[in-house]
Amino acid sequence: MNSPKKAIVGASIVNENKTFFGWVTIENGLISSVNEGSPDAHQDFSGFELIDATGLTLLPGVIDDQVHFRDPGLTHKGDLITESRAAVAGGVTSFMDMPNTVPNCLTQKLLEEKYKHAAEVSSANFSFYMGASNDNLDEVIKTNPANVCGIKVFMGSSTGNMLVDNEQTLSGIFKSAPTLVAVHCEDEATILKNYAEFTKKYGEDAPTGIHPEIRSEEACYLSSAKAVKLAKENGTRLHILHLSTAREMDLFDNKLPLSEKKITAEVCVHHLWFSDADYDVKGNMIKWNPAIKKASDRDALLQAVLDNKIDVIATDHAPHTLEEKQRPYFKAPSGGPMVQHSLVAMLELARQGKMSIEKVVTMMCHHPAELFRVQKRGFIRKGYAADLVLVDLNSPWTVDKSNVLYKCGWSPMERIEFHSKVISTFVNGQLTYKKGVVNEAVRGERLLFHRS
Repeated sequence: MNSPKKAIVGASIVNENKTFFGWVTIENGLISSVNEGSPDAHQDFSGFELIDATGLTLLPGVIDDQVHFRDPGLTHKGDLITESRAAVAGGVTSFMDMPNTVPNCLTQKLLEEKYKHAAEVSSANFSFYMGASNDNLDEVIKTNPANVCGIKVFMGSSTGNMLVDNEQTLSGIFKSAPTLVAVHCEDEATILKNYAEFTKKYGEDAPTGIHPEIRSEEACYLSSAKAVKLAKENGTRLHILHLSTAREMDLFDNKLPLSEKKITAEVCVHHLWFSDADYDVKGNMIKWNPAIKKASDRDALLQAVLDNKIDVIATDHAPHTLEEKQRPYFKAPSGGPMVQHSLVAMLELARQGKMSIEKVVTMMCHHPAELFRVQKRGFIRKGYAADLVLVDLNSPWTVDKSNVLYKCGWSPMERIEFHSKVISTFVNGQLTYKKGVVNEAVRGERLLFHRS
């Protein structure tokens, strides 16, 4: 068993927009002190397990606000055991999982069954969205804001179709939702029109590169603009997921601090990393909904992160089997795994000078905690849960199937070299991952939220 008391010493600590040399103590799963410099000669560490972090960087654990761990019903692709282990291997200590499982999570009973299962098997902390459909508004409004991350609305169809396209239902959700509403925004009529045109043009022999033309900029903008309009009309706390276009950035404000925003925005790692130029090599492995689009869109999204128009960076982790992904374009599902590689990918962008490491921590750790009002996580602060990650910023490695932990056994990041490596991950003070090995005995906790 792990010692209940730990001291991580000699680390470079990145927290709350600054980097400093220091040390952190952990007691009973919580951070008990955060200190600059080195411990003095008289510091009493009796009863503490000393962890030498010389040469390493200490970060808060990543909070990923959008994953699809496929449990229940789609567990041939991934499950709460395998994907939570991949998450902690990537420095993700908390996740928020989507409702498009089998069965779709459309009742409070099904929602609580997912929480019960996660408490038994998940290596990371967890929360689950309540799903919305065209006919479950009565269930949606029962959602408890204090222990459920939010309500998920698909305003465009995707894997496990839960499309909400009834205008009266949409208005009812936006008006009556008791907590944050998270939306997938793509206009279904535009997509269907584009799909028909490209099916007629290509038949079965279509290249993946047409994906951003079918699930187009127009489809994204029309739906996102509609969601923003509905939110403003109803005073909804709206969070738009996986934005993918430069045009959509006009919908968001960077003048208010995050704590005062009622409409917030997310971007995913793959939309900051890839562009349509990568379809020729990666093909269906980077087929996501919304689609990866032009390099100019990628650059605009990155600039929006820097300008605080976008509030969080997440993954939309959504595994499929290799066999499914190797089907022809029209028959291959959308989505891909990312939780094991999201942090190191963003640290690579920091290494390239595209953002600071402090910005990475803000967008992946601090802001998800603030945006969702997660209780006492996302920061390295006294009294907060000891969800922590030790990273070596100078340890090059290459992603390949031999070091991928996803159940699906592949990654869109294969053959990419990263210069940062996750060395250790702590979940509620327990060493959950170290140098390639997951401690299978550790269990995460249900996330709680500061909401009335």
